[in-house]
Amino acid sequence: MEAMYRAVRNLKIQPQAVIVDAMPLHFPVPSLSLVHGDAKSASVAAASIVAKVHRDHLMDEYDKVYPGYGFSQNKGYGTAEHIDAIRTLGITPIHRKSFEPVKSMVNGTYL
Repeated sequence: MEAMYRAVRNLKIQPQAVIVDAMPLHFPVPSLSLVHGDAKSASVAAASIVAKVHRDHLMDEYDKVYPGYGFSQNKGYGTAEHIDAIRTLGITPIHRKSFEPVKSMVNGTYL
């Protein structure tokens, strides 16, 4: 959510409206939250593609910084191999500690 707020705040041109995918956010301009927004709005679909490609590039770079986690292959998704790497190598600064199973690992409740 914070990334979406930051993105809108940092636009060089003030938007007339904001469309977001399934997340009710509040902006100083009219906003519309669309469940399955990428299927209902070409703008949301395009933004989703741009975000995915950007994330994939980031994961390729993180794979070089944090070898052994398979970021180039799994793109950060919790595959069995990725979870095993976290168990073996530990949690990196880029792992989101609010997502499972990393959250449970941080809390010491992961089996």
